[in-house]
Amino acid sequence: MGGAERSARKRRQTQQRGSGARVVSQARGGGGNRKTIVAVVAVVVLAVVVIGGVIWTNSSKNSTAGQSIAPQTSSAALDTPGERQGATVVSGKADAKVKLDIYADFLCPYCGQLQQSSGKQIEDQIAAGTVQVTYHMIPLLNSRSDPPGYSLDSENAALCAADQGKFTPYHDSLFKSQPEEGQRGYDKTQLIKLGTDLGITAPNFATCVNNGTYNAQLQDALTKISADPSFQGTPTILHNGQSITWTDPNWLTNLINQA
Repeated sequence: MGGAERSARKRRQTQQRGSGARVVSQARGGGGNRKTIVAVVAVVVLAVVVIGGVIWTNSSKNSTAGQSIAPQTSSAALDTPGERQGATVVSGKADAKVKLDIYADFLCPYCGQLQQSSGKQIEDQIAAGTVQVTYHMIPLLNSRSDPPGYSLDSENAALCAADQGKFTPYHDSLFKSQPEEGQRGYDKTQLIKLGTDLGITAPNFATCVNNGTYNAQLQDALTKISADPSFQGTPTILHNGQSITWTDPNWLTNLINQA
C-alpha cells in the first residue's frame, strides 16, 4: 500500500470517528433535553396540584359563606320567653325529676355528636315533664373559627333568640348546620336571618345580635367554669354535680329509671 493510499485511509478513519463522536454527542444532548422537558412538566403538574389544593382548601374553608342556616322548627313548642337566666337557658318544668346541666359550644364537634345522638331524646323528655335542662353557653372555641369569633357570636345570638322564646329551635338549627372547627362560621347577618326564618319578628333581636348584648356574660361564664374541676371541656353533662358519660347510648334512660 502506497503512502498516499495510507494517508487517505487514515483520513477516512478519522472522519468516521469524528462522525461517530458527533452522533454520540447529539444522542447525549437529546437525552439531556428530554430530562429537561420531563422536569419542566413535573414542575408544571406540581404547580397545578398546589394551586388546585389551595383553591379547594379556600372553597372548603369558606363553604358557609352566603349560605342560609336551615331552620329546625320541630322543637319550637318547648320554648317560652323568660327562660334565659344570665348566660344560661333553662328548659323544662321546675318539678322535673331529672335535672341536667349541659355545657356546650356551637363550634364543638363533640357537642354536635351529642346533639345528634341524644338531642331529640332530651327534648322529648323535657316535653314530657321528666327532664329539666340548664343549657350553658361556653365560647371555649372562640379562637378556633376562621375568622375567630363564631362561638361567641352564635352563643350570643342563641341567648337573643331565647329572649324571643325561640332558643331550642335556634340551638337545634345551629347544630344541624354546624360549621367545621378551623373553618368559617356564620356571620351576624346569617345568624339574624336564621332568627327571621324561625319566626322572630322583633327588631330588637337583630340589635341584640349585632351589639353582642350577652358577650360579656358569656366570657364571664367561660372564666368561671374553666376554674371548676368538674368541667371537662365541651360537652360536659352534669347531674347533681356529677359528670355523665354521654357516649353511653342509655345514659338518659338510666338516669330517669334511677330517679
